[in-house]
Amino acid sequence: MTSTPRTHMLRDSRDGSPAPWQRTAAGANLLGDDGNLGITIFEEITALAGRYEAINLGQGFPDEDGPADIRNTARKAILAGANQYAPGMGLPVLREAIAEHQERFYGLTPDPETEVMVTTGATEGIAATLLALTGPGDEVLTFEPFYDSYGAMIGLSGATHTTAPLLAPDFLPDLDALEAAFTDRTRVVLVNNPHNPTGTVFPLPVLQRIVDLAVKHDAVIVTDEVYEHLTFGPQHIPVATLPGAAERTITLSSAGKTFSLTGWKIGWLTGPAELVAAVRTVKSFLTYSSGAPFQAAIAGGLRMDDSFFAEAAGTLRAKRNVLSTGLRAAGLDVFQPQGTYFVVADVAPLGIDDATDLSRRLPGLVGVAAIPVALFCHPEGAERTKTLLRFAFCKRFDVLQEAAERIARLGEVL
Repeated sequence: MTSTPRTHMLRDSRDGSPAPWQRTAAGANLLGDDGNLGITIFEEITALAGRYEAINLGQGFPDEDGPADIRNTARKAILAGANQYAPGMGLPVLREAIAEHQERFYGLTPDPETEVMVTTGATEGIAATLLALTGPGDEVLTFEPFYDSYGAMIGLSGATHTTAPLLAPDFLPDLDALEAAFTDRTRVVLVNNPHNPTGTVFPLPVLQRIVDLAVKHDAVIVTDEVYEHLTFGPQHIPVATLPGAAERTITLSSAGKTFSLTGWKIGWLTGPAELVAAVRTVKSFLTYSSGAPFQAAIAGGLRMDDSFFAEAAGTLRAKRNVLSTGLRAAGLDVFQPQGTYFVVADVAPLGIDDATDLSRRLPGLVGVAAIPVALFCHPEGAERTKTLLRFAFCKRFDVLQEAAERIARLGEVL
């Protein structure tokens, strides 16, 4: 006998409040008005890209593998038997390499024993941190647009998600608006720098203002710095290096973006021992540990010569320029990114006032896929960014050249 699925079991909690999965979905803009889960725009655009054999510049993952030396080290580790659980805090060799990296590039000196923890990508680090430190009655402040994982985890924690807008053309915050966004309920301010999706690299005055406001309101600063080595001119400044920040800052990063190894999911966080211990409590019951054969390989990557990091950023800068040329040829306004994998373009000059609708038509029109920036916003922010599209340029040069040539024809086919 086949039972009828009890879909009511997935509905609201018994007291009528949203269930945890609903809070998570709502935070990531995935919950429909009827309370059911909708398809993500990423899934939708990827499907359209496949249907029209389009070049998919929607999702931010490279189409080339990272350095052969790092990959070969992982192969050797697998063959040598490093295939069981790693310690919950991460392999000592990687924790030590992370500490060395922080000192080498930024002058920070975290203790690898108590102030460094390996995570399953930065995404898990974000999740564990927010679940460890925030809950109902708290506010978590992010900039807007915001990476969708932030909204999802804030929703799951039960905290309230507040935002401060990043405004075109430079996508920097108005400092008065930033101050107004802080309250005495702000438990965490979550800073993504370099910033996805806008490509902005925050300058020192903005970062110091964030620190000063966090001190004033006794908030924890959580920084997502996964694009730290992928900047095109401006120097990345870790928040933890600023006066008043170190004792209240958790810094997150990962290997995926820097080394083009996104599928390995090796991330880490650093910060004061008491904050790291609190996050570890939650992280231990998420994955506990992961990626054992990859951790030592990433340790080697972090110890690579400075020239590797400079060349990685330089190559990405050149790719940015290739794609941006095609976007400008199509008549779009291009906001030149200072870092990350992404460039944002405004379709309003083409007489289009709905980039989300265009994103659904773009694969069929010119054979290229992109993601609307409004996806990364609450309703007010979505209205403010409704004509913006995000394109990923972390692809091979030949793919980007072809994409640029296709996009350049956009004005002809609309």
